[in-house]
Amino acid sequence: MYGALTDVLDFITRVDNQVVDVVLAFRHPLLTKVMTSVTGLGSGTAALVFLGVCYLAGWDEELYTSAIALAITGICVATLWATIQRPLPPGPVCMTGDTSSVAASFPSGHAGAVTIYAMAARKSSVLPFGVVALLAGTIAISRVYLGTHYFSDTVAGVLIGVVAFYGATRLRQHALVTQVTDRL
Repeated sequence: MYGALTDVLDFITRVDNQVVDVVLAFRHPLLTKVMTSVTGLGSGTAALVFLGVCYLAGWDEELYTSAIALAITGICVATLWATIQRPLPPGPVCMTGDTSSVAASFPSGHAGAVTIYAMAARKSSVLPFGVVALLAGTIAISRVYLGTHYFSDTVAGVLIGVVAFYGATRLRQHALVTQVTDRL
């Protein structure tokens, strides 16, 4: 079992290093400006703005499910940062905070958050899914492009966002069922 886990981790490390090499060779000043501009939309501040817009617009389903999913994601990401403490990739171009505020590279909280936005838009009758999904994908890619996360960090962040969103949906469904049965 230990040997198989080591082999998987070695494979992930090789892929991550190859992606870093490709990204370093591919960087262009104009693309770096674009990626630097969009990457902050996955931050905690952007999450608060997203929730605020949902609240002000009266989009209750999007608001409550996203708030729960973002909280779950935040807890998971902070726990994994503290547990794994993976260092950042070499040569980051842009940090959304100072380097001392970034606990670790694994997983990407930005990728988790933007995945939640896209999933909320997918279920929503008012949010434009295509636009949100395109923006979410660009933000997730920006984390790797800017050197603030490895590829596997971003994939893990996306997976955490997916699981957190489905978990939040299930929690809300359970709460609604409980409310209905309590009223009977």
